[in-house]
Amino acid sequence: MSLFEAVILGIVQGLTEFLPVSSSGHIEIASVILGSNSVPEESLMFTVVVHFATALSTIAVFRKDIYDIFRGLFQFKWNEETMFSLKVILSMIPAVVIGLYFQEELEQLFGGKLLLVGSMLLITAVLLYLADRARDTGKPVSYAHAILVGLAQAVAMLPGISRSGATISTSVLLGIDKGKAARFSFLMVVPLIIGKIGKDITDGALTYQNDKFIVLAVAFVAAFVAGLIACTWMIKLVKRSKLTYFSVYCTVVGLLAIIAGLLF
Repeated sequence: MSLFEAVILGIVQGLTEFLPVSSSGHIEIASVILGSNSVPEESLMFTVVVHFATALSTIAVFRKDIYDIFRGLFQFKWNEETMFSLKVILSMIPAVVIGLYFQEELEQLFGGKLLLVGSMLLITAVLLYLADRARDTGKPVSYAHAILVGLAQAVAMLPGISRSGATISTSVLLGIDKGKAARFSFLMVVPLIIGKIGKDITDGALTYQNDKFIVLAVAFVAAFVAGLIACTWMIKLVKRSKLTYFSVYCTVVGLLAIIAGLLF
């Protein structure tokens, strides 16, 4: 992987982790465009590095919220922060179950399958369109909501289904306040990313080569900076009901991916 490819793929991951356009789908498309059917041979290490970068960017943006959550937990009090933490844990269960028991089946869906990616991007487009027209009733996130949003996050493990798009859209369609929907969507993924990284490390699946350090470092910085920008921007867009623009974008990219998949 060249430095140019590392920068491009890092930026793609950082932007699409938060913007509702599917990071996995865009990584697949970008990989095909760059001349291979997957991210190159150091793909797992690369994936871990850029995902860790986006997790850190989330922590940076929501540092006050995360501090409040941990403070509430360490005080051993049943308060709003404690309840929020439990809701995050509930939301993680569907994705954890899918990741643990269906990992091989999921991996088979990746590898430059543009028809699948394009079709899933069209589904993302529909979700975003519906969410942008949903009435905001200002509801808080309940325990039942957390489970339903968690199911949406599990479905978003498919390449082309946007995780943020699916979780935010589901939240908004359930009537949850848009600002709270974005906050919950971004915070609920941090434990999953860190948990996945931990699993990859303990499994011994990661391989590291010294000559790849600069490439990985460049990808990390690109993903982190792009993630900071995208996360901050996305919160504002959700509050202003601007998801339709992303719906149009996903429709266009999805159709192009389907056409490319049929032709090539």
